[in-house]
Amino acid sequence: MAKIKNVLSGARGWIFKHKFYSLIISGILIGGGFYFFGGTAVVPTSYTLGTASKGSIIVTAESTGQVSATSQVDIKPKASGEIVYVGVTQGQQVKAGALIAKLDASDAEKQVRDAQASLDGAKIALAKLQQPADALSKIQTENALITAKQNKENAQDDLTKSYEDGLNAIANAFLDLPGIISGVDGILYNNSISTGQDNYAAYYDLAKPYKADAKDYMDSSIESYSTARVAYDKNFSDYKNSSRYSSSTAVESLLSETYDTTKKVSEAIKNSKNFLDMVTDALTGSGSEIKPPAILSTHENQLQNYTGTVNNHLGSLLNIINTIKNDKEMIISSDRTIAEKTEALNKLLAGTDPLDLQTQELNVKQKENTLLDAKQNLNDYYVYAPFDGVVAELSARKGDSVSAGNAIAVMITPQKTAEISFNEVDIAKIKIGQKSTLTFDAIPDLNMTGQVIEIDSIGAASQGVVSYNVKVAMDIQDERIKSGMSVSASVILDTRINVLVVANSAVKGQADAKYVEVLDEKNLTVASGTSQVYYSSVLPTRKSVTVGESSDLETEIISGLSEGDKVIIKTTTASQTAAKTSGSAVRIPGFGGGR
Repeated sequence: MAKIKNVLSGARGWIFKHKFYSLIISGILIGGGFYFFGGTAVVPTSYTLGTASKGSIIVTAESTGQVSATSQVDIKPKASGEIVYVGVTQGQQVKAGALIAKLDASDAEKQVRDAQASLDGAKIALAKLQQPADALSKIQTENALITAKQNKENAQDDLTKSYEDGLNAIANAFLDLPGIISGVDGILYNNSISTGQDNYAAYYDLAKPYKADAKDYMDSSIESYSTARVAYDKNFSDYKNSSRYSSSTAVESLLSETYDTTKKVSEAIKNSKNFLDMVTDALTGSGSEIKPPAILSTHENQLQNYTGTVNNHLGSLLNIINTIKNDKEMIISSDRTIAEKTEALNKLLAGTDPLDLQTQELNVKQKENTLLDAKQNLNDYYVYAPFDGVVAELSARKGDSVSAGNAIAVMITPQKTAEISFNEVDIAKIKIGQKSTLTFDAIPDLNMTGQVIEIDSIGAASQGVVSYNVKVAMDIQDERIKSGMSVSASVILDTRINVLVVANSAVKGQADAKYVEVLDEKNLTVASGTSQVYYSSVLPTRKSVTVGESSDLETEIISGLSEGDKVIIKTTTASQTAAKTSGSAVRIPGFGGGR
């Protein structure tokens, strides 16, 4: 306690001794207390609400430019070719639609004529379909069906005759085949050359000293005869078991078998003849001491005669086989023709098929479109004035060759236009014919409408920015508008009528993730003196929306809101305001008043 008293006593002494510094320190402490501990007033967050309502969105692209004294348009043909007529002179004043030049349109005119003829033909075909069947068509169709049936009957009669001819050919073959088989057998197996030895062996013995391949000839002859003999024996048995009443299938089978047997007999005769010819050649050649047996020549002649006979039978049998095949194919073809003619008659009697009629009507429509295209193409060879004006330049001369899209003349009009520069983003949305509003810095009270008439195809780059010029024709002329005046244009890109809209400030988010903020109406308190500002006891919630087009003030809501919904369009954030007295200051005795 004594120490505390000593400290306080020392402090008082210091203050009295250093009065000047004490006053400064007191001022600082008092002022700081007021600054840091003075009273505060809390202002809560407030919300300004807007309503989702039906309205119109006008989407525009805005930019500036200058007034041009005249509208200048390059006159370009849409086709290529030789100029055959020029209808204006340079400096001539012309009306809209006046013929400036004509190109050689010979090919295009031919296309029109051909298209017209094709259309006429299609219309005639349609008219025929729409008419009922006439008596002549009916008779002709019925006669065609009768003829088809008669052709089938004739083919059936021919087939029956062919089977008969086939049996005759088989019978004729078996008149000769037994003798031929027997004759070849005697030539090869009799012992008329050497007693106790078959002829083929005797012939072989005579020839082998002079022919190294004599055995091959002999073996070929014997083998082919053996094959023919087996086929003949079976075939002859089948023939004896057949009759004139055999089925057509049996006749065809016997024909095929007899033809095959006859070929084998022919092969046996040929090989036997080759064998004997080899023997003759061996015995009559140089160095042979043996004379050919007299019967060798007889055997060769005999085989020669057999060859002619067998070949005749082969030709006859093959001819009958082919005839039967053709007759059967004719019957099948006749059946198809009968079915076709029957269907044609039924169709004729039933009248026009609705699908056929529809198809032909479609064909007529296609021909009409082709004619329209041809006429449009022909029209491209004529170059007309697009508006009333003056031909300022004329480069077209009769006989010149021009290409589509190349200017042949320049036209100007006294009508004033606005030349506006747009960036590459906006230019992609601007099209010829779109409406525009125009304002002028020099004439504040003048608002004018216009229409886009020309768009640059190639942009101009400046400092990395590409811009395109757009010409806007003014709907009216005002004498106050002078060439070179600055003009602001707002081109109307799109108009949405009777759509749901909200204020732009209500829509938040990025890219496709758009939302609005809404408040629970049960927790709202209106700010005094206002109709749209509210306080809320709860925080707002987000509501996702799908947006469409937007203007300077409003945004189209495609989904997510209904008409009449309240949304936040402005939020005033809560803050604290210090309770200070304006113009007051701490007054320290001896230092004068505050400011």
